[in-house]
Amino acid sequence: MASSQPTAAPGPTAAYNPTPAPGPGVWETLVTSALLGTDRRSPPGGERGSDVAYALLDAAAAQTVRRRAGLRPARAARRPEPAPEDPRPPLPAAAARRLTTLLGDRPGTAGGGRRGSAPDLMELLPQWLATANARGFAAPPQALPALLDAARGRTDLRPAALRFAGPRALWLARLNPDWRFALRASAAASGDVSLPPGSGAAPRVRRLWDEGLFAERVALLSSLRAHDPAGARALLASTWATERAEDRLMFLDSLRTGLEPADEPFLEQALTDRSRNVRATAAELLTALPHSALAARMGARAATCVSLDRTLTPPAIVVEPPYECDAAMERDGVVARPPAGRGERSWWFGQLAEGAPLATWSVRLAGRTPEEIVALPVSEGWQSELHAAWCRAAVRQRDGAWARALLGAPTAPEAGGPGAVSLAERAKLLGTLGPGERAEWVAGFIATHGLSEAFQLLGVCAVPWAVPLGRAVVDALDIARDAGSYPWSFSGVMGLAERCLDPADAGRLDCLLAIPDESEDASPGAGGYWAEAFQRLVTTLRLRAAMTEELRAG
Repeated sequence: MASSQPTAAPGPTAAYNPTPAPGPGVWETLVTSALLGTDRRSPPGGERGSDVAYALLDAAAAQTVRRRAGLRPARAARRPEPAPEDPRPPLPAAAARRLTTLLGDRPGTAGGGRRGSAPDLMELLPQWLATANARGFAAPPQALPALLDAARGRTDLRPAALRFAGPRALWLARLNPDWRFALRASAAASGDVSLPPGSGAAPRVRRLWDEGLFAERVALLSSLRAHDPAGARALLASTWATERAEDRLMFLDSLRTGLEPADEPFLEQALTDRSRNVRATAAELLTALPHSALAARMGARAATCVSLDRTLTPPAIVVEPPYECDAAMERDGVVARPPAGRGERSWWFGQLAEGAPLATWSVRLAGRTPEEIVALPVSEGWQSELHAAWCRAAVRQRDGAWARALLGAPTAPEAGGPGAVSLAERAKLLGTLGPGERAEWVAGFIATHGLSEAFQLLGVCAVPWAVPLGRAVVDALDIARDAGSYPWSFSGVMGLAERCLDPADAGRLDCLLAIPDESEDASPGAGGYWAEAFQRLVTTLRLRAAMTEELRAG
């Protein structure tokens, strides 16, 4: 009597015999056959045909059993040390729940590509972290993974996030390669490394400087520079001769923090560096020290190129640019070869005027003030070149008097200021002024020119915005709504307003939440979109106020 047979898988498998012990490369060959397809690569021991795919799966199953059966148990890993304690006080319960909500938010838009009226919570996380750090709270342990993931995706969050996460974040980072950035940034985030005055580097700092990764060394030098400029300079000088050119450039750039006259000898030595970029950076830093020897040399050169023609009415500035770029100029950071489309002499002159101490011009131009000098006409079309160089010099030397003169009045009709200054240059000049003066100037600019060109200027204003500036922004948004255009043209300013307006201003915006009557020439549906945008603004401001109260409760 014939015995019953089990039901076979679809298609016979006689074309493949998996019995022989496979060689060391059989698994890789099976994977290759699966990736390329059995039509292009037959599995080992198989034959082409309609059944070869089933044979491949049988062979993979048999090989998997062999691989697992032959695996020897590994020695148990060493149990990690317990996470360190965080001595800071815990977050208030409401603030901890808020943090979970902020970290759980995912960027997205409402239907139709619009943002809708819901606040963008991830954009509020930097402010929340700043307030929590200022209050000295510790991060909830259960929130650390999400906090590290957020910092991994946004480098701008890392300093505040790592400070808030505390020592337990570093403990976690040693267990997860995705969070290793926290270890590299720990020196900068902790801010507790310093060199004792008059002594060599502390052993821990010295070891990290000698053995650390490049990013760790940059973070160490930057942190040390903020606390002990002389110690950081000494540490850098100890290995300067053996560093790569690209590393020397990054290390030298860290000297911008706390730049002081004592840095001059080191920077003068860097003027003879083999790397052109290193030499240029050293020269730039030296010109930011108005009393340095290099600044004096640049001032003497620039003064010979500028004179005052008193025969004209009114007197005018006359520019005679240099005829050559000699070796001494190149050593002091003047780049000899101009960019495409730029004349050599104007290129050299711009660099000289930029590097000269601004006090040079009052002496050279009969004791005039910065306002009087900027108001002087400049002959033969040199005004744009000269004023642009003065702008760069005012920013580099942090000279508020010259910045005010070049900015001019915010209500001036010229699009670029009294000296044909661009908006980008104006934003940099504003950075040299105090927060109150900066906000007042930008408010006057918005009241006169509207919001279309104000985004760059608003970005340099302190947060929260001062009352006059906040009022000017809201009034300008109201005017734009009444004009009947869509709010998307002002999405950048609206986003800044959500993060930068004082939350106390939320009540003033309630009157803007209603959908206004649309005029005949208004864009269809614009009123509804504006009401939605203002609703999101008000909701965000009230949410920011609630966040502050929750953190204050502790």
